[in-house]
Parts: sequence; structure tokens; C-alpha cells
Amino acid sequence: MLAKTTSYSLLNKCIYHSSRLLLTQQQHYKYNKMSTNPAVIAAKKNFPLKKVESAVSVVSIHRHPFKVTVIGSGNWGTTIAKVVAENTVQHPHLFKEQVEMWVFDEKIPKEDNPEEFEMLTNIINTRHQNVKYLPDIDLPHNLHANPSLLDSVKDADILVFNIPHQFLSRIVENLKGHVKPHVRAISCLKGFEVGRKGVQLLSSYITDELGIQCGALSGANLAPEVAKEHWSETTVAYQLPKDFRGEGYDVDHRILKVLFHRPYFHVNVIDDVAGISIAGALKNVVALACGFVEGLGWGNNAAAAIQRVGLGEIIKFGRTFFPECKVETYYQESAGVADLITTCSGGRNVKVAKHMAKTGKDAFTAEKELLNGQSAQGVITCKEVHEWLDTCEMTSEFPLFEAVYQIVYNNVPMKNLPDMIEELDSFVTEDD
Repeated sequence: MLAKTTSYSLLNKCIYHSSRLLLTQQQHYKYNKMSTNPAVIAAKKNFPLKKVESAVSVVSIHRHPFKVTVIGSGNWGTTIAKVVAENTVQHPHLFKEQVEMWVFDEKIPKEDNPEEFEMLTNIINTRHQNVKYLPDIDLPHNLHANPSLLDSVKDADILVFNIPHQFLSRIVENLKGHVKPHVRAISCLKGFEVGRKGVQLLSSYITDELGIQCGALSGANLAPEVAKEHWSETTVAYQLPKDFRGEGYDVDHRILKVLFHRPYFHVNVIDDVAGISIAGALKNVVALACGFVEGLGWGNNAAAAIQRVGLGEIIKFGRTFFPECKVETYYQESAGVADLITTCSGGRNVKVAKHMAKTGKDAFTAEKELLNGQSAQGVITCKEVHEWLDTCEMTSEFPLFEAVYQIVYNNVPMKNLPDMIEELDSFVTEDD
């Protein structure tokens, strides 16, 4: 009976595809016949088909082009600067061609003579490569490395913040009084600011401290893959400010789309700044936990369990402390579950956590040995989250986040992780 049913199924498939082929041939014949019709030929001459302009090409402004500055030059900072600089060249009616990139200047040993040094900014501006943080990637010639923070932001209209978030407060303090109120900003940072105002999004911190409107960029974006122009996607979130000067005169969703979208880097622009910021920060904490179980050799099942619990805690954290965020952002946008999967599959946090599990070394030693001067943001973020939850007396409601903190900072054994996050129901037996 099974063989007979299978034969009928195959026969039906053959009939279906044959009919589709016949229909296609008939349509092709009909089209060719129409194309020789004198009336059709005349219509084509009088009303030629025109290529529809893309949404990007029809964007225009009624002011001078926007000047863009990228603050930060690590591997992700340089990658985003590369993306932006490529777009400013292609759209000179919207943006000034030269993009400033603030670089914390460093001495780099020369390849032919390690005892002699060359400044990183000079290397970027002459060889057009960031040899320390993004080696072997050619950068656009209109990307200018600037060792002066204040000079790099002079006359800027759009600031893109892309530095380790533990340095943000110092950078912002130095910028006070040097950034005009009409400047707009996008934060690519991952983390929170915990202080006298409670727990803050880093974009909100920038807005409050500098008095400028700030959105966020986050997504499933491992910097080396984006830099190599392997296709990926991201999410930009931005809310129009109260002093928005109107379409064509100010930064809006369309301008941001043009600024960040590339053929290999697709961008979706939304207004849920809180949603993508929370997901972008907390996925690094979850990634540390994934690195722990991978380093212990527990395999994919354990990593999947960590991600399931982690996604739940990310959503719960957002709904608890930032009720304005939208739940659908976490599963519809690149900045949500896609970013969580990518970050838990590789990247700095997983690398550091695996090294901790295999060697028994602490997180900060692992960072120094593996990251070439960069940091795993989850190490800082899990501490910030713990401090805030402890203040709110809610650590028990986020067992995975608390477990990661205890492992990183109090040397709790990683093998205890399953017991630390297990949710046990209360059982009542007959003896009770």
C-alpha cells in the first residue's frame, strides 16, 4: 500500500510540473507573438519602461550635507566607520565625503624593526588599514583617523559612538560644551549605565549628559564578518526628537538607512531604542554562560538550554525596567534573537568564557591573553546587572544573570550552573 501511495504521489508531482512547464511555454509563445504586434511595438516606443528609483536614491535634503564622526576605532568601531565612509562617498548630496574617526592613538612596532614604533593614526591614514584591531581589511581613503577627540567632533552633525562602554562616561565628560544641541547620535555600545538615576540605556545616558538625541545600532554582527563584506543584517533604532527640524532638514529614519545600509549589510530602522539596547547588552551575559558550558565540553544541548533561559530573562528584564520596549523586537529584529544566537556561537564573550573553563583563569586574565587589548563586554555588564538587581532585591528572579556574575566575580564553580538556574516546582507529598 505504501509503494502504491508513493507512486501516486510521484505521478501527481510529474503531472503538476509538466502542466507548469506547458503553461510557461504557452505564455512564452504568447509573449513572443505579442512582441511582434505593431501596436505593441508602437506602445513600447511611446511609453518606454523606466527603472523605478530605489528608496535610497530619492532621499534628498534642503541643507548642507551632514558631517559624520565615528568615536572609537576598535574592530567594531573601525568596521562601522568603513561602512559609513563607503556610503558618504556614494551619497555626496547627503553627507560630507570625509568621515572622521577618533582613535585612541597607540605606538605600533614596525614590522621590519620591532624596536621602532609608528603611530596607529599614521598607519590608518597612509596604509588605510587598522593593523591592530582590524588587520588585513582595506579601509576607504576618505576615512580619516584623528587622535584628537575634540577636533574629530568639530562641526559634526552625526556622531556614532563605538567604544567599550566602560570608557563612555569619560568620553562624554570631555565632549561637554563641544557638541551643539542639534547634533544627532547613534550608539553602537553594549551595556548599561548604573548610577544615581538607576539603570540607564547608554543612548539615554548620552542624551541626558550631552543634550543630544541618540539612537542605537545593534544586530547579529560579528565585526570580522561584516568587515569582510559577508552578508548580514542589523537594526537601527531612533526616535525623532521634540526639536526635529523637519524632513530634509534633520536626521530621520531615511537618512540613517542611507548612512548604514550596504549591499552586504542590510539595515532595518525602527523606533524601539530600548528594545534593541537591552537585547544588545544582555546577550553578552548569556554568551558568557554559553562559553562556560562549551568550555566544560557539555555540547550543543547545554548551549541551547542556556540560550532559551537567557532569552526569557532578557525579555523579562526589558518588560520590568523598560516597559516602553516592544516584545516583538526580540524575535522580529536582528538585534533580538538573531544577535543572541550569533553572539552565543562565537565572539569575544564565548572565547573568554571557554578559556576560563578550560584553564581555570579569571575573566580579566583571559581578556588580556586573548583579546589584544579589547574587552568582553559581558564581564562588565553582568556586574552592572547584578548591582542593579541587588538594589531592587530581585537577583533571585534572574537566576542565569546572577549565576554568571557569581562565576565571574566570586569564583563559584561553573559545574554548578545547571543547579543555579533550575526552576523547581513546589511538590507536596502525602506525608506533608
